[in-house]
Amino acid sequence: MLVLSTGAEEDRRAQIMADVEAQISSGGGLVERNDDWRSRPLAYEIRHQGEGEYHLLQFSGPPELLEALSHSLRINDAVLRFRIIRVLPGTPPPPDAAPPVLSGAAAES
Repeated sequence: MLVLSTGAEEDRRAQIMADVEAQISSGGGLVERNDDWRSRPLAYEIRHQGEGEYHLLQFSGPPELLEALSHSLRINDAVLRFRIIRVLPGTPPPPDAAPPVLSGAAAES
């Protein structure tokens, strides 16, 4: 899961995603799924931002790829948060669509 700053230019966010996919491919990995969940409200502000652009990537690759990818995402200031999670056999697949965005009263209850 990757959360990008909506304060960054759209071209920059697109370049970050292209760079991530290129880094996975060049590191011996394979992108199996890339879902754009678009801009969504954050549960809490991160760096004074209340919204982020969410991307769900599923990929396979060697362990060294994870270290290199984590390093490049950590130093990019347009990346608000990221999480790399190992998918164990038997884990259900991710949803086909992004979770619904809760608004106002629905989010508070």
